Order: sequence, then structure tokens, then C-alpha cells
Amino acid sequence: MFKTSLIAAALLLSGCSQVANTHIEYETVKPDKFPTLIAVGYAPIDLQPGATKQQKMLNAIRASKLDAYRELAEQVYGLQISSQNSLNTYVIGSDKVKARVDGLIKGARVVQSYPMGEVYATELELDTEQLYYINEMQSMPKKVKKITYY
Repeated sequence: MFKTSLIAAALLLSGCSQVANTHIEYETVKPDKFPTLIAVGYAPIDLQPGATKQQKMLNAIRASKLDAYRELAEQVYGLQISSQNSLNTYVIGSDKVKARVDGLIKGARVVQSYPMGEVYATELELDTEQLYYINEMQSMPKKVKKITYY
């Protein structure tokens, strides 16, 4: 009985030492498909600050580009929605909804920027294959490449 438990303890300890002496190599997992994301941003020209029509146009160009980047960030990272409302004797007293997006966009390019009547539009494109290669060495999913036991 004592010998059996001693042998079992030795096997358990030797099994643990093999796990501690293991080296695992990983390699990056490349997706099968790379979608291209497209976002369009808009900005009203006449509502922009500026003394002249040209200054208002330049500000609308900038604002439409920022709006397009915001839309692209929503596609990549999602949109956080928070809502709050109050009820007083079963009548809505106030109703508030907030939306927020937070993210870093790399590798996007402006496809077109053009006026559309009273608004200015900017189209952005994000090739996720290019994004994959930009971020490949950072935090991409990995799979086991090789396990070495010592």
C-alpha cells in the first residue's frame, strides 16, 4: 500500500516536471477573407464657421473627413450606447440617450471628397488586409506551431 502511493506520487511529480519544461512556439493565424470597410462622412457647408465661402468649404471638408473616420471607427470597434430616463407618476420626465465610439484607425485612405449641394461628403476605405499586415506583430490570434518537451 505504501509502495503504491509512493509510486503514484513519483509519477505525479514527474508529470508536473514535464509540463514545467515545455516550450511552445506560436505562429500568426491569417484570416481566410479580408473585407474592405467603407465609410462616408457628411458636413453642412453653410453651418461651418468662417468669414468667406472658401473658409466654410475647407471647414466642411475637414468636418466630413472626421465624420467618416467616426463612422469607420463605429464599424471596427462598435458603438457604446447609454440611456437614461425618468418616470414621474407614469409620465416620462426626461429621456437621454448618449452614443460614444472610441478607437484608433490605421491604414484608411480617402477615396473621394466632394460637395453634394449644401453638404460636403468624404468617402473613406479601410482595406483590412493592409490592416492585418500593419498589426501582424502586435496582438493577432496565434496557434501552436511547435511544442518541445525537455
